[in-house]
Amino acid sequence: MADGAQAGRKPVLGWREWVALPDLGVEAIKAKVDTGARTSSLHAFDLRPCREGGRLCVRFGLHPLQRRSDVVVHCLAEVVDRRLVTDSGGHREWRFVIVTGLQVGRERWPVEVTLTDREGMGFRMLLGRSALQGRFLVDPGRSYLSRPPPPRPRRRERDGR
Repeated sequence: MADGAQAGRKPVLGWREWVALPDLGVEAIKAKVDTGARTSSLHAFDLRPCREGGRLCVRFGLHPLQRRSDVVVHCLAEVVDRRLVTDSGGHREWRFVIVTGLQVGRERWPVEVTLTDREGMGFRMLLGRSALQGRFLVDPGRSYLSRPPPPRPRRRERDGR
């Protein structure tokens, strides 16, 4: 009974949400809320391991907006692990794992995220159940409950037009 009463006070998310990754300089990225995935994953390209202050880090780029490669955010994050991850298609891949701040609505907390190339996927970020556990309920029939979509950046005009 107490669990049901507690659950009633948790915010509800839809199957897709606009979230922010403030530690990485990402103000808005569309995430698929996937309770079938244990860990969250983030689209990353040009991954380059490096040392910063004696710690293993990774430099990478990401395109935070779907179907847009002209918007790039360059990131640096400490590597907390490297894991063999099996994706939904059964493919296995070694991925860097980072911990970064995630903001959903007004709430912000650190989450583990694996870095992988999601360029061809519908969403540049997948928000797994470990990041959501104990914080939210998910309504798979609804979308964008945590915040409205951000303003869309305009594409750059070419040839002076």
